[in-house]
Amino acid sequence: MNADYNSCLSALERCKEACNVCFHASLKEEKPMMMCIEYDRECADICSYTINAIERSSKFVQQMLTLCAEICDACGTECNSHDQHHCKDCAIACFECAEECRKLLAQ
Repeated sequence: MNADYNSCLSALERCKEACNVCFHASLKEEKPMMMCIEYDRECADICSYTINAIERSSKFVQQMLTLCAEICDACGTECNSHDQHHCKDCAIACFECAEECRKLLAQ
């Protein structure tokens, strides 16, 4: 696997982890942020599936990267609309992941 795939895989792992942290922290908020929670779950799931697709050289990697970037952008936008630290961290990871997915698609 080349360095570009490794860079994307690292971003996918970071995003998945940040989404899981944000998901669990958002559940514990005094007033749970339901949209944030939903996007976190979707994003963590697509990141995990995209990692699997890349690692097994799925013939659908391009489609997975496209969808992953779209969901990461949506999650990042939602999380960025909240003031909580875990949301801000998640937004950064999501936007970085979307960028890495698009870089890989551009090759």
